[in-house]
Amino acid sequence: MALAPPLFVDTSVLVGGLVEISGPDTPEQRTFAAIAQGRFGPVHTAWHCCLEFYSVSTRLPEEFRLRPEDAARLVEEEILGRFEVWDLPPENRLPWLREAVADGIAGGRIYDTHIAGVARSCGARTLVTENRRHFLSLLRSGLVVLTARELLAQADFEGKG
Repeated sequence: MALAPPLFVDTSVLVGGLVEISGPDTPEQRTFAAIAQGRFGPVHTAWHCCLEFYSVSTRLPEEFRLRPEDAARLVEEEILGRFEVWDLPPENRLPWLREAVADGIAGGRIYDTHIAGVARSCGARTLVTENRRHFLSLLRSGLVVLTARELLAQADFEGKG
């Protein structure tokens, strides 16, 4: 399967790419480095993912936790500075909610469904996440769902600096 740009990056890749939780040189960190080098062209994310990054990174276990000012700086410099950040257009919000209800979405699943809706509305063709099962419904709408490792392998960046 060929890599389908443009890419949309989920919170799990933002956190793994910017906060060293699992040690250096993880697939998420290599993906983020490739994005920073412009290897994927324009890359999208959602404003919700920015807020979720801030939330998650400021409540991690103490040894990994970022101070609020550091998390905000990373959002500003590394995410807003490198990604096209999207939200659902106002005219799409109620139809999206109705579709979620029709699909039986309940509880916290609504947040990933929202991110998926933003990815579709901004024209992304590939969603990159470490929580693949949260986004499998995107497959029926034609979006490709990949982990960071799978993205790097398809882009032929695996193991290359």
